[in-house]
Amino acid sequence: MAKEHSEMVSVRYIIDDVEAAVAFYINHLGFKLDLNAAPAFASVIRGNLRLLLSGEKSSGRKAMPDGTKPVPGGWNRILLEVTDIHAEVARLRAAGIRFCRDEIISGPGGSQIWIVDPSGNLVELFEPQ
Repeated sequence: MAKEHSEMVSVRYIIDDVEAAVAFYINHLGFKLDLNAAPAFASVIRGNLRLLLSGEKSSGRKAMPDGTKPVPGGWNRILLEVTDIHAEVARLRAAGIRFCRDEIISGPGGSQIWIVDPSGNLVELFEPQ
């Protein structure tokens, strides 16, 4: 890991289209481009989170010994804290972002809603109480 990333938390997402994923995270969720090696791989940064976007040609997408291939999606997700979840939802809906859960859900810790990136990976927006 590069020295400048030593304080970062890195999460790998398996994605279908590197350019579409980079555009989604930069244009809609406030990430900044760290590295673009499209069509294989890119990384984007927000705060101390480095999101590794692994396309089909990346090493992070290679098949397991039994032939199983990593694919996008699933229930694991990154959580991005927001200060006004209603304003974020309105902004993202206006931009045509797809929501997995159409309504904001509130619980004892705060409120959340899930959006879907271009490859089907979930991103949780969370406003603490």
